[in-house]
Amino acid sequence: MLAEAQEAPQVVARQLAQDAERYRALGARLRQAPPASLLTIARGSSDHAAHYAAYLVMARLGRLVTSMPMSLVTLYHSKIECRGLASFAFSQSGQSPDVVGPTRYFRDGGAVTCAFVNDSASPLAQAAEWLFPLHAGPETSVAATKSFIAQLVAGARLAAAWQDDTALQQALQALPQALEQAVRADWSPAVAALRDVDRLFVIGRGLGLPVAMEAALKFKETCGIQAEAFSAAEIQHGPMALIEQGYPLLVFAPRGPAQAGVLEVARAMRDRGACVLLAAPAGTPDAMLPLVEAGLPDVDPVCAIQSFYPMVEALARARGNNPDSPPHLKKVTRTS
Repeated sequence: MLAEAQEAPQVVARQLAQDAERYRALGARLRQAPPASLLTIARGSSDHAAHYAAYLVMARLGRLVTSMPMSLVTLYHSKIECRGLASFAFSQSGQSPDVVGPTRYFRDGGAVTCAFVNDSASPLAQAAEWLFPLHAGPETSVAATKSFIAQLVAGARLAAAWQDDTALQQALQALPQALEQAVRADWSPAVAALRDVDRLFVIGRGLGLPVAMEAALKFKETCGIQAEAFSAAEIQHGPMALIEQGYPLLVFAPRGPAQAGVLEVARAMRDRGACVLLAAPAGTPDAMLPLVEAGLPDVDPVCAIQSFYPMVEALARARGNNPDSPPHLKKVTRTS
């Protein structure tokens, strides 16, 4: 897991060096005939990457994106209208029937179908009209790391191509250098603070929420910690009732419109007595965990999760777990 996480900057550089014309062609296609409806298709870590891509599309292009309940096609056999639809499937393996099935159904119905997948020979790659390989190389660790980061970048490339945004494209080209810094960021205070906990909240908002969701999943699968991700807005409702003296929270506060509100929630939770591990850019008051800044704030979450992965791998080992072989899990999960 650690070796694959550390490989992510090279993975991103490799991906950015390829398929530029294919992304440009898709962007031109979407601008020429804008879809009436959009949805993402994904499970697990890939679903968190899909959330990031969807948020970018909604924020930058003003187009609503739905997260697809795959069982509608595979179990309920719903006859979903395909005219004017564009679907974006995200997967490392491209093997799960409930990702492949809807993609094939939508393509047969005339929708624009895209697959962002690591295995270019997989059933998902064959099912979609538009294939965008992740170029992450073999990923043997059960816990996805480099493939997740590659999916985040692919989603950002989709948004940049659709919007024809040069600034975002340039920020992505500079991302491998920022990721090299992020993978070396010192997050060791989190290992000491979380070594003996059995539950925690992971907080984010806006473009930072998908990486909070991914972090919560990694806490569960590698460390055996009951971790739940919440928006900084949502935690102020029911979840706040659980926060007592010493309750641990990991708070992601990258740059962007959501940062001020996230920092305010971190302060409020600290005042309640919570143990707040604030991940924020250098110079942010009370920040314990450094966040490396990318070329644009929209890309900062990619650097945030890059810094998180080595920490959670070290935390798992500090707790006596083997992050390379989490119990009851396997690399490819086939659900229908």
